Amino acid sequence: MLVRLLYASRAVDPRPETIESILSQSRQFNPTCGITGILCYGGGIFLQAIEGGRNVVSDLYGHIQKDARHKDVVLLHYEEITERRFGGWTMGQVDAARVNTNILLKYSERAELDPYSVSGKVSLALLEELMATASIIGRA
Repeated sequence: MLVRLLYASRAVDPRPETIESILSQSRQFNPTCGITGILCYGGGIFLQAIEGGRNVVSDLYGHIQKDARHKDVVLLHYEEITERRFGGWTMGQVDAARVNTNILLKYSERAELDPYSVSGKVSLALLEELMATASIIGRA
């Protein structure tokens, strides 16, 4: 059974090296577990969608909640799915600072990444638009 999980967290250390460490670890671990997804980051905030089998996604989310690189981890959306939306990425990435501000403003009160102030469905819609506008990099 496939599921999609969407969560937000704040970076304990928002330096580029920390983000690269998370992406590198994801790209190494995810293919062996059948996990795909994307990580959007900006202003010290992470918005991540992960897809895969129910057990491995659940285990990974539990690991993320305990990961010292994250704080304020919040589950935004969880659903059983019939197919993956982000299957082209072992872990795609989006730097919100490089996104057209009109896209961010379309989904929130201000032109900044803030999944804490919108619904999970709105955050998922933002990720889908980022995919449609080719804002996601790191295809693997």
